[in-house]
Amino acid sequence: MRLPLNQRVAILLHEGIKGTRGKTGLSLLRYSEAPIVVVIDRECPGESLSALTGIQRDVPIVASTTAALEYKPQVLVIGIAPLGGVVPDDYWHDIKDALAAGMSLVNGLHAPLSTLPDLKALLKPGQLIWDVRKEPPNLGIAIGIARTLPCRRVLTVGTDMAVGKMSTSLELHWASRLRGWRSKFLATGQTGIMLEGDGVPLDAVRVDFAAGAVEQMVMRYGKNYDILHIEGQGSLLHPSSTATLPLIRGSQPTQMILVHRAGQTEVVNGVPIPPLSDVVKLYETVASAAGAFGHVPVAAIALNTRHLNEAEAKKAIAQTETETGLACTDPVRFGAGRLLDAVMQN
Repeated sequence: MRLPLNQRVAILLHEGIKGTRGKTGLSLLRYSEAPIVVVIDRECPGESLSALTGIQRDVPIVASTTAALEYKPQVLVIGIAPLGGVVPDDYWHDIKDALAAGMSLVNGLHAPLSTLPDLKALLKPGQLIWDVRKEPPNLGIAIGIARTLPCRRVLTVGTDMAVGKMSTSLELHWASRLRGWRSKFLATGQTGIMLEGDGVPLDAVRVDFAAGAVEQMVMRYGKNYDILHIEGQGSLLHPSSTATLPLIRGSQPTQMILVHRAGQTEVVNGVPIPPLSDVVKLYETVASAAGAFGHVPVAAIALNTRHLNEAEAKKAIAQTETETGLACTDPVRFGAGRLLDAVMQN
């Protein structure tokens, strides 16, 4: 399943536009082809979405589901990604109002909603609740077989969570297609799955089968494409992250792109981000496993400069190139061509 391209979408995004937890909704606004007709955020009703976010999409912002009904949405997407993946208490009223009004629901949070009796009771024929984070069936353990595929496998890795790994993979995928290559974006998180229609919700997979789930997906597509762009998750630097190593082992990448937020110096609770050159060495060492899997280069740096003006962004990119000796750009702001060139040279 994917976001229906023929149905009108509302995104529930309270405190997600100006806050830090709106990654899912903002990514859908930037990348989805679905007709998104309204955003619900009580913090900024009536304000300009493009002025607030830089996303060039003319979508009104309203304060509640009731106010959103004026725009005749057919699907409500929960657009936040809070730590722990639990529905905030102040979201329930809007969710129930949407279902009572005849809308379907797309839920990317950890907490499943399709089995809750009080929500099921509101559904009418034709309505559904899609819980995106469900472990796929028939999983096995990884055996490293993806390294035998002839295609390039480009994995985004990060200095932290939520720094732009999915966006970088998508931008690389589109740049690859523009060059005439057979390219496939492989989604590993809830937002990517909503956009692509398939993938592995990696943080919903039991840890023993995580690398196997990635390997299974890569093997399914690897023989039919020239290049796979694999959406990264988490970070080897983050103390709570468990997804990055299974992605490396399952996909057996041929190249990695390191994604970093310009100027960020620590991840959480004072855990520092080492110099980027050291982070590059870390990822290359882990990916090769002391030579067991061969050398896997970090081909380039994707720098998230959203919080900087254009002059500051270009200065940060130039500094990063000088410090690391690697190609660097902000692929959302300036396109992914420079990153893709680096991939093809490695």
